[in-house]
Amino acid sequence: MIQQLWARLTDRLDPFLFAIVTAIAALGLLVLFSASYETSSRVLSQAQKVVVAVAIMIFIANLSPQFIARFVVPLYIIGIVLLLGVAVGGEVVKGGRRWLKIPGVGNIQPSEIMKIALPLILAWYFEKHEGTLSWRHYLVAALLVVVPFGLVYRQPDLGTALLIGASGFFVLYLAGLDWRFILVGTILAAMAFAAAWHFDWLHDYQKDRVLNFISPELDVQDAGWHTIQAAIAIGSGGLFGKGWLNGTQTHLEFLPEKHTDFIFAVYGEEFGLLGGIVLVVLYLLFIGRCFLIAANASTLFGRLMAGSMTLMFFTYAFVNMGMVTGMLPVVGVPLPFMSFGGTALMTLFIAVGILMSVQSHRKLVNS
Repeated sequence: MIQQLWARLTDRLDPFLFAIVTAIAALGLLVLFSASYETSSRVLSQAQKVVVAVAIMIFIANLSPQFIARFVVPLYIIGIVLLLGVAVGGEVVKGGRRWLKIPGVGNIQPSEIMKIALPLILAWYFEKHEGTLSWRHYLVAALLVVVPFGLVYRQPDLGTALLIGASGFFVLYLAGLDWRFILVGTILAAMAFAAAWHFDWLHDYQKDRVLNFISPELDVQDAGWHTIQAAIAIGSGGLFGKGWLNGTQTHLEFLPEKHTDFIFAVYGEEFGLLGGIVLVVLYLLFIGRCFLIAANASTLFGRLMAGSMTLMFFTYAFVNMGMVTGMLPVVGVPLPFMSFGGTALMTLFIAVGILMSVQSHRKLVNS
């Protein structure tokens, strides 16, 4: 009976996606062990989170997109309420008010919920008005994006706010937003950034990240430290790497945030260029499969939902690797399925479950 139940639950899984995400997660645990000075407590904690996240992914994969659509509005409202709760009485960590303590649950990061809730409600909204779309619908959708973006930006968490804004933009773009609106929006965003810089609406640390992205040597001991040490770690790995557990930048405490945002630097130092290529290929195969699922979705809701999740995965990986290698400013973006953390990991596996749901129920909808 247990075997039959397991077979029924896993029947909705996409074998290709499942194999790749578990492989990347396993690599993450391997590197985390080294980044944690070969102590098992943090690795075991992350392994438990992976198991729970996979269980949630399997559950989501067995839900139909039509069933998921029933809960997108309540999920969005709950996410907004939680963000308001953070603004009023959130936990302050490292100068930012980003966490909310819920009795019986612990600390959660509501901004992670919005990375799923926002594209879902936008996909639901556009399907609801499919065939009658006008500029007014895009304006309403833009307002749905602006509200969580503003709440997260005020925490302050510019990196996550930009990711939330990007997840919303992806749906707008996939829903057919005219390129002229995109061009105007880009110009307005650039003007807004210039105004924020000129009138000191940005925090000092945010300005420092931009300046040190341009010239890390301006502040070697502080703001530029992350970028410089990550570059040293990756560069010292060479072609084949120093070997697992042999990363000197990691074990001599030069590399900051090595188990979270900068875990790719640990990986690059120990496994080298060839190891980095293997990881990039895994991500490309994963994203390629996700795009294929989105393209073959049976409904507009499924296409928009799967497409936005796919672009979210790409953005996560591209931004994280970009900031670690010095191609982008440092922002708080984890490496998908590898960085230590619970809420972000759950969000990513839920997104994978949604993609599997779209794929597994495609034939049912077509028939």
